[in-house]
Amino acid sequence: MHVHDDPDVESAELAARLAGGDRDALAEMYRRWSTLVHTIALRSLGDPHDAEDVVQQVFVAAWQGRASLRPERGSPVAWLVGITKHRVADAQAGRYRTRRNLQAVASEAATEANVDDGDWAERLLLVHELERMGDPRAAVLRMAFIEDRTHDDIARTLELPLGTVKSHVRRGLIELRNRLQEVERVASER
Repeated sequence: MHVHDDPDVESAELAARLAGGDRDALAEMYRRWSTLVHTIALRSLGDPHDAEDVVQQVFVAAWQGRASLRPERGSPVAWLVGITKHRVADAQAGRYRTRRNLQAVASEAATEANVDDGDWAERLLLVHELERMGDPRAAVLRMAFIEDRTHDDIARTLELPLGTVKSHVRRGLIELRNRLQEVERVASER
């Protein structure tokens, strides 16, 4: 049996290469274990888009945290699974915060005395559409427009690349605008 035929030795070598800054090692780890990471995320979160986001976050975190990888303490796949569990927990916590904050916005909208029925209905529709949109896009929009936070702050808080945050804001606004226009069109046809 050759040394390279032993999966444990091969994994340890791969881990050592990654820890040393070898980008090809990261690509190899992605090829080998991204399906496992996706499966764990999908089973935990139940949403394919959220699972894909977690996969991206796990491998970005693996690269950024490569110095913490210690092959002698365990396999690189176990290390990736640990990162995955943390990212899934973060996503679940984000969902909870989004749901809680959207419920607060809906409650505030419902109790405002000086809001006419049209404004109230529009706010509830907005809350509904954000809930339907799901995280991380809903969280990004909530943080940007309800909490009035900067894109940089949102990126740091959600541990997302700045470009991803800007993309979520742009696409989310387009999606919301199209949905609100659709609702207005249906309402005017009555």
